[in-house]
Amino acid sequence: MRTLLLMAVGLCAGSLGMSAELRIGIIGCDTSHATAFTETLNNPGAPGHIEGGKVVAAFKGGSPDVQESASRVGQYAQTLRDKYGVKFYDRIEDLCQAVDVILLESVDGRPHLAQVKPVLAARKPVFVDKPLAGSLRDAAEIIQLAKAAKVPLFSSSGLRFAKSTQAVRQGSIGKVVSVETWGPCSVEPHHPELFWYGIHGLEAIYTILGPGCVSVQRGTNAEGKIEVVGLWPDGRCGVFREDKSFHGRAKGEKGEAEAGIFDGYTPLLAEVMKFFQTGVAPVPPEETIELFAFMEAAEASKRQGGAPVRIATILKKNGL
Repeated sequence: MRTLLLMAVGLCAGSLGMSAELRIGIIGCDTSHATAFTETLNNPGAPGHIEGGKVVAAFKGGSPDVQESASRVGQYAQTLRDKYGVKFYDRIEDLCQAVDVILLESVDGRPHLAQVKPVLAARKPVFVDKPLAGSLRDAAEIIQLAKAAKVPLFSSSGLRFAKSTQAVRQGSIGKVVSVETWGPCSVEPHHPELFWYGIHGLEAIYTILGPGCVSVQRGTNAEGKIEVVGLWPDGRCGVFREDKSFHGRAKGEKGEAEAGIFDGYTPLLAEVMKFFQTGVAPVPPEETIELFAFMEAAEASKRQGGAPVRIATILKKNGL
């Protein structure tokens, strides 16, 4: 991977103030994450409450051509305004002047590139909720722009920080040879198949196996549900299968362990707040780029009737 994709944090912990409560701004109120994250951060009595910051401002956003966005954005925005006293701004540029850091929560990945540009111009550290973008090309551009601006940025699914998945990552079963995850995989027609919900199970796989996947093959099982297999050069493999709930298992030299479950939003938000305070992203940008190449390789494999597609081919096609 070219060094251009490497993230420069460019922000010391002292510049935000380790002891000060951060003023947090939300961009995009068309997902339940906007209200759930605000409850966890703003309400001291909330289960799993995270200290250190408070959501104080928001930009409504919304995508008229995405049903899950258009049908919910008004309700969630009203909740933020009425229940939490969040102030709304008509322009992202104005929002950025009123906050210290940004949660980019727009459920639609396509506008993320345009929405993050004024955030980077204002030099505000930003967490971009999944998916980072609506395409690999846009995801790479977002990371390149953040690096050039020296503004801390990262993107992740909450499944990456689940306790069981992190335990496997830290060596609880020794060297891992395979990871299988199951999870919902609803499809949104404006995004490649795995971008919308399948990304959760893939995040768990990458948390454990890390980057380095060589090829991807997308097929279906006997019930017609999605099944995607990624192969690593040393014989390791990661398999994602469509299912109703999040679960999974990892196999290692010391046995098997649970992986790929969802522990709620607290583990993710704890990492986000640590990131805001330190400027150090917990997920390397090159890993996020490969994850997007993996998902686009799966899309290409689907078009080719289930033939394996090399990650390098997808990266080269996108000039990466």
